[in-house]
Amino acid sequence: MTRTKNRGQYDLGYHITPPKGLLNDPNGLVQFKGVYHVFYQWNQNDTTHNTKSWGHVTSTDLVHWTEQPVALEPVDWFDKNGCYSGSAIAFENKLYLFYTGNVRNRLNERESYQCLAVSEDGIHFEKKGPILNQPKGYTAHIRDPKVWQGKNNDWWMVLGAQKEELTGDALVYHSDNLMDWTLKGSLLDEEFDFGFMWECPDLVQFNQKSAFIFSPQGLLAKGDEFNNLYHSGYLTGVFTEAGKFLIDQQPFKELDRGFEFYAPQTFQDDKGRQILFGWMGVMEPEVEAAVPTVQDGWIHNLTIPRELTYSDGQLKQQPVAELKQLRQGSPLIIEGKAEASLQLPTFQNEILVEWRKTAGSFKLQIRKNSSIEYDARLNRVEVSRLNWLTGKRETRAVTLKNPLTQLHLFLESSSLELFVNKGEEVFSLRYFPKPEAKTMDISACETGKEPHITLYTLEN
Repeated sequence: MTRTKNRGQYDLGYHITPPKGLLNDPNGLVQFKGVYHVFYQWNQNDTTHNTKSWGHVTSTDLVHWTEQPVALEPVDWFDKNGCYSGSAIAFENKLYLFYTGNVRNRLNERESYQCLAVSEDGIHFEKKGPILNQPKGYTAHIRDPKVWQGKNNDWWMVLGAQKEELTGDALVYHSDNLMDWTLKGSLLDEEFDFGFMWECPDLVQFNQKSAFIFSPQGLLAKGDEFNNLYHSGYLTGVFTEAGKFLIDQQPFKELDRGFEFYAPQTFQDDKGRQILFGWMGVMEPEVEAAVPTVQDGWIHNLTIPRELTYSDGQLKQQPVAELKQLRQGSPLIIEGKAEASLQLPTFQNEILVEWRKTAGSFKLQIRKNSSIEYDARLNRVEVSRLNWLTGKRETRAVTLKNPLTQLHLFLESSSLELFVNKGEEVFSLRYFPKPEAKTMDISACETGKEPHITLYTLEN
């Protein structure tokens, strides 16, 4: 597999990117024989959303990734127009990939097939073909199978779907052997009219709660919510052995408040952690076509791996502990300053901004392009950037549940991930500052509430 040689000034060092072409949804996240596997949607030949394969990288530490041969190619009748998203299961020394085969028939009509491929070494896969029939009452927009093991050593699958009346849904299937599946019906037992299509469904189970994560399409903006092209979020409740998800009183909540986050997927590793990757990211077509890395032959990346936990009625995301391995040398520490300008030593940085008690209002500007502002009176965090197509400033914001005490940033040359209050809220975004802009400036800090800043240079 050959990487594009000249990756340009906006190449990324510690994020998963495609060797060339276009990357989108994370697929098949799994730990198999002690090795972490991440697959992803990949157009190998262009930076457009045409025919998709499954790209593949592996790691033993969630930090350093090795590129592997393409896992799935769209060469069979049941996936000839794309091997679309899906998940992975490690069972009895074999790795099972479940995915959607995308097909356009002679009339250019969509057909979808839920397919299986199996491997003994985790690198080479044998396709078994379709394993499900098309259910009645649904369009051909059925995709993205997520499979997990139940409490009774049985198997469950949830599929994103669209009803014939053009509303989103999630379908649940059950199996005893990973090969033969029985449709149990809709995941939700109550009507939940929420967009025209649900993509990338996932069901994550914690000790006392479960979370149904999915990516609904067709939501309208509502204040600070739902301001991107498409959205990803979750409902909390309980998954029953009858195959139903019983929603509690919490409303749907976006997983990420930034600009590009979409199509997240989780898996459980051998330490019992629920780890999440997302795609950065989904954009309007004209904005995507203008991404500066297109001229260098590649586009998009996955998020850093995040540990997902549940507490206080919500999901929280934090960078996995292994990412501390990226830290190089001694950190730069700044404390007690209401105004400060830091010269970033590289474009790969981890930055902790902390307060002894709670933060006062302030503004943090990154490389003259993006900024983070906090209004203590409103308890509101606003993140903004310059749009690389229009040159205009655009914002995303959230009102916090608790007063601000910590910001945790992971920066790269064209990527920013911000974790607020130890992951109570997260902002992910791409940004493309001018190469000569190398400062981080903090200003307008309230007297007596100056932050403690720790800046780490990260391995490229």
